[in-house]
Amino acid sequence: MSRTSYSIAVLPGDGIGREVTAAALEVLSAVAPRMGRRFDTVIYPAGAQHYLDSGDALPAATLEACRAADAILFGAMGLPHVRGRDGTEIIPQLDIRFALDLYAGVRPIRSFPGLPSPLASPRASEIDLVLVRESTEGLFYARGRGVVDGDAAYDTMKITRAGTARVCDFALQLARQRKARGKRGHVTSVDKANVFTSMAFWRQVFEERARKFPDIATESAYVDAMALNLVMKPWAYDVLVTENMFGDILSDLIAGLVGGMGMAPSADIGDHHGLFQPAHGTAPDIAGQGIANPTAMLLSLAMMLDWMAVRSGDTALGDGARAIENAVQGSFSAGAVRPREFGGTSGTADITRAVTERL
Repeated sequence: MSRTSYSIAVLPGDGIGREVTAAALEVLSAVAPRMGRRFDTVIYPAGAQHYLDSGDALPAATLEACRAADAILFGAMGLPHVRGRDGTEIIPQLDIRFALDLYAGVRPIRSFPGLPSPLASPRASEIDLVLVRESTEGLFYARGRGVVDGDAAYDTMKITRAGTARVCDFALQLARQRKARGKRGHVTSVDKANVFTSMAFWRQVFEERARKFPDIATESAYVDAMALNLVMKPWAYDVLVTENMFGDILSDLIAGLVGGMGMAPSADIGDHHGLFQPAHGTAPDIAGQGIANPTAMLLSLAMMLDWMAVRSGDTALGDGARAIENAVQGSFSAGAVRPREFGGTSGTADITRAVTERL
């Protein structure tokens, strides 16, 4: 028998993270009765402002709550003026990522009918791809380990067979799931194997894992060429998989193809835990004005329900995810709302209200 109650650790964070989190909780409350499910949402402190207030960016109790919850709903964290002794920003989301071994950063991007595209080609309406970013190794391994030696600074990239294999398997399995829903079933591995030994090793491991998925078409591409092709013909791609730093950069690029970070949901997923957040930052320049676009957060909420549905076998959660996605798409296609980055005047409350009314 399916469960009827789930626990969600909620970390609103900083800046507009708090505003879009409130929007997501409102939508979750609206869709919960439709699913016949109850969600115990508890808000926990973390972030740059909490660091200023308490000296602790990620309290141990918050991390333990994340570990114990069925899922983590995350706003955005970090403020440009709040930095550690080494000059880097206070960004506890990376600490959570490493602590819970959330190795697969999942960044889906698609175009929405009713919203203008930054690309002139009519094929821009066909954009529907997912970037899978390895999130525990790569160049981000150097965080906290960098060395300054006189007039030179060194950061080390780490690529392991185990880390690469598991994220490649994740991407290949995702492509298989998408193929079952009528998508292409194609994975492109993005590397720089013509220059770096670590990237040549990545490509070797990817090709080894790809042979275990004969039903999925695969290819490898250099990251610089991929940056070009994602602007010229993004509709040609299905699933991309890449190293941490490359994924960090390309995920912002693909968000720009459909209108910006306000349309970019994301998930950080491991074998035992899942964290769901909009891909955008805290945007302190617009915080508190009620104009932040909550779409990325609402779509991240739908991703959370989908992930929980698979883990628990509770199909009602998947139905709830589809309902949220349909309500978001319907709000835009009907012209009920238009975010400001698309030339509209709709604020956070307007978009949230339109989606909840459709639910």
